[in-house]
Amino acid sequence: MSRYDDIRFFNDAEVQIALKSAVRHPMIKELFQYSFPKKNYEEVKEIVLACKSINDFQRDVICNTVERVLEESSAGLTTSGFDDLDPEITYLYISNHRDIVLDTSLINLTLFKKGLIRTASAIGDNLVQRPFVNALSKLTRNFIVRRGASPREILLSSKKLSEYIDYLMHKENRSVWIAQRQGRTKDGNDVTEQGVLKMIGLAAGKNGIEGYLNNLRIVPVSISYEYDPTDILKVPELLAKQADEEYIKSENEDFNSILKGALGQKKHIHIHAGEPVHIHALEDQSTNQVLQRVVQHLDKEIQNNYMLWPTNYVAHDLLTSSSKYKEHYSDHDMQQFERRLRLRVNVEDHKAVESFLNMYARPVLNKEKLAVSNEA
Repeated sequence: MSRYDDIRFFNDAEVQIALKSAVRHPMIKELFQYSFPKKNYEEVKEIVLACKSINDFQRDVICNTVERVLEESSAGLTTSGFDDLDPEITYLYISNHRDIVLDTSLINLTLFKKGLIRTASAIGDNLVQRPFVNALSKLTRNFIVRRGASPREILLSSKKLSEYIDYLMHKENRSVWIAQRQGRTKDGNDVTEQGVLKMIGLAAGKNGIEGYLNNLRIVPVSISYEYDPTDILKVPELLAKQADEEYIKSENEDFNSILKGALGQKKHIHIHAGEPVHIHALEDQSTNQVLQRVVQHLDKEIQNNYMLWPTNYVAHDLLTSSSKYKEHYSDHDMQQFERRLRLRVNVEDHKAVESFLNMYARPVLNKEKLAVSNEA
């Protein structure tokens, strides 16, 4: 395990030490108090310090936190597909990625409730710069993905990351979650970066890439929020990209996104787990061609199983100046969405409005493309 010390989460022997430090940190104390609003802090502290392992901490504290987030800032979470998974088997969950912390928190809450093996989850090193965030991430089974290094350093860290994922799944009997692309999807277009699969496949060694990926039992997961609580924070980056300008994050931007994602209104949320991917070996196909096939399959599954909400249909019709999907939303839905739009962007800024609408309309457009592709 020492080989992975720079990227791994806490082992159970380290949990008590970390928690004794965590309960003294002002920000973490607030989080724990939020999780148990009817208890005084001494009672909360007693619950936290009774946790002897990450399993204990996730079950007795974090599940409470996520349930409270759902109660306070959503109209409820629904799920599908998870009942078809085997509780004795580890899976590599690859999902679209909309929220820094909430995506994995909701997936793991679902896995806990369904009696499935919970995940270790990949998180970018840019998100854990603050010591208390780093400690919480390690207490919730997150492992580090190194970013912003030289090409050689990236290759070496990718190889280590791939081996660590393999170690977790085949030695520790631990499922793993990773996003389909580096960073969150800002524009609503959920597409898989081939580099993610290439990194995962580095641990295949001399084994064929098809057999190795099949052995990981990749499950495509679609997460859809009726309202993206961080939509307003994503628009500036989208506008910079559109103008072909470098986007520089503010000092606290990632941390603000975490808070906004947790506390902002999301309305309905749905998570769908697809069937594990099975790759059929084809003659004379290179590794690159195999990876392209898997990328195409993941994109199709994730986009097709994305739950569309009235917000998506409203955004589509506003973007296209049509009433094509009028049957999927009410006048009230339209008024609510238009109000949200006015509160979040300057409606005189047509590019900002278009970026905001695209963010919500893209899943509809993707399903339209899939429908055309299936008919061809």
